[in-house]
Amino acid sequence: MPDLRGWRRSFPVRRESIARLRAGVRCWVTMHARPARPEDAAGVARIYNQGIADRTATFETRPRTASDISTWFDDAHPLLVVEEAGTVVAFAATFPYRPRACYAGIAEASVYVDRAFRRHGAGRLALESLIAAAAAAGFWKLVSRVFVENTASRRLVASVGFREVGIYEKHGQLDGVWHDVVIVEKLL
Repeated sequence: MPDLRGWRRSFPVRRESIARLRAGVRCWVTMHARPARPEDAAGVARIYNQGIADRTATFETRPRTASDISTWFDDAHPLLVVEEAGTVVAFAATFPYRPRACYAGIAEASVYVDRAFRRHGAGRLALESLIAAAAAAGFWKLVSRVFVENTASRRLVASVGFREVGIYEKHGQLDGVWHDVVIVEKLL
């Protein structure tokens, strides 16, 4: 895994404190990205389960456990977390694209952000860091699929250089409803 200690940034983030939220106080905190460690699996599962519950970013419906997430650590595909004050608030991960050797340099990419930290830069930091880590790991392309109606994710991936390639129609059902997905890619 590449050294990502230089990926420290400051973003305005609403604190969890009820008093601060009521007062509408915004404060500057430092979020930073780093390679995930096995002890981060519970935090990653918590955030991924929010994405599953929201029904806007994945066809998955079964909540994941830390044990499920621990299988993502394979030493070949970067998995990064974004922390704020010692808490995992976002993650970005790569996964195998296809089993054929000719696709070994292509990875699937995913990014998920804790609900309380959405629209505050955590997703962008996670994805920018993942792009750097994937390139350092020897990947030449990242691909993903985004629900057509998920405009926030489409804006995020476009902002870091992914291009929309096309649309898979009726790609999968979620709660009995067919969804189309936008195919996106980024050459590294």
